[in-house]
Amino acid sequence: MGRPRLGIALGSGSARGWAHIGVLRALQHAGIEPDLVCGTSVGAFVGAAYASKKLDDLEEWVASLTRRDVLGFFDVGLGGGLIKGERLLNFVAERFLAADFTDLDRPFACVATDLANGREIWLKEGGLIDAVRASIAVPGLFAPHAVGGRFLVDGGLVNPVPVSLCRALDADVVIAVDLGMDTINLRLRQPAEHSEPGWRRRVGRWLTRNGKNGDGPRPSLTDVLTNSVAIMQGRISRSRMAGEPADVLVAPRLGQMGLLDYQRGVEALTAGRKATEHMLPLLHAMLE
Repeated sequence: MGRPRLGIALGSGSARGWAHIGVLRALQHAGIEPDLVCGTSVGAFVGAAYASKKLDDLEEWVASLTRRDVLGFFDVGLGGGLIKGERLLNFVAERFLAADFTDLDRPFACVATDLANGREIWLKEGGLIDAVRASIAVPGLFAPHAVGGRFLVDGGLVNPVPVSLCRALDADVVIAVDLGMDTINLRLRQPAEHSEPGWRRRVGRWLTRNGKNGDGPRPSLTDVLTNSVAIMQGRISRSRMAGEPADVLVAPRLGQMGLLDYQRGVEALTAGRKATEHMLPLLHAMLE
């Protein structure tokens, strides 16, 4: 009898999602390869890149990101979200994602939310880029994405850590990577100096600008959007996993990392690796 069929559920978490790369690396170094991958939001992106055999390229890019690079991907527009997302999507699609689900080296699926009725949508066939774009559409930040005649937004609104999707794909053992365990420590961004020239400086100041009152700096626009979504997703995740528990829970410590700190990739990778290494004895025992 072979080992149990192993699935991994990569959760939502914006920039904290770079920790998923560290999780997958730690598993590889331990000789463990998931048989199937499911993801929500940034977990969908990293999981799709992994199943596209592009994890090496993604890790190299993430480790090199600077704040200026991040701002360069912000194509601002008010048509359903602060960021249209086309510039970022075109970049990652060309470098890190296969074109179609049939091009992947293992089963992969991701979660999105139907904006019209709140239903949980499982995307597991057709165009991979459209599926990932829908799953990462954080409300208010990224514009919704149309797939199959429906406008879809971030899957974290309904299933932040898709353990149930792994079970539906016949996983016997499920690793859940929850990036929302530190929501109590969500950090409000401090006013930053922007050395970028021209429009990038203006956009950066607008998105991260803090108002002031007698109690000190007020949360910026992006603080309000991202932290509100993170708090909600953390609550939903705890509720969902109480009824749909994973066999192994990996919870990287990322409470001091802002949800838009995409330039702090090395820090997130390290946290993901350490959290996974801590759970390896349990995982090995379950796979015997």
